[in-house]
Amino acid sequence: RVEESLNSGEVQVEIQRRLEEGRKRLIDEVAAQLEKEKEAALIEAKQKEEQARKEKEDLERMLEENRRKIEEAQRREALEQQRREEERYKELEEIQRQKEEAMRRKKQEEDQERLNQIKLLGKNKSRPKLSFALGSK
Repeated sequence: RVEESLNSGEVQVEIQRRLEEGRKRLIDEVAAQLEKEKEAALIEAKQKEEQARKEKEDLERMLEENRRKIEEAQRREALEQQRREEERYKELEEIQRQKEEAMRRKKQEEDQERLNQIKLLGKNKSRPKLSFALGSK
């Protein structure tokens, strides 16, 4: 009796209908799950892309900052080198000035010494003439 009931057309149609509904529901669930996974994969890909973009920007910013720091250090070093060279030049100028001043003083002293010798020796008639005439008065 159960077997007859199972084999009847109405039951067979009902079984087919339920099987089709089950298949359709399963296909819909699988499609929905695939769509969710696809959306999740897209979101993850976008997040990875955004993360990579941020990392690249951070790296570029860091490289730019390093380049700027290097340029600033080189500029400061160049200014310091220029300052040292100017200081050395001033020192050399001062040494040269002192040498010239010493030579000028030495020449002046030598000239004065020569003048003194000329006076002492009576050259150039710079010494007054003394007359030692023997007078017979």
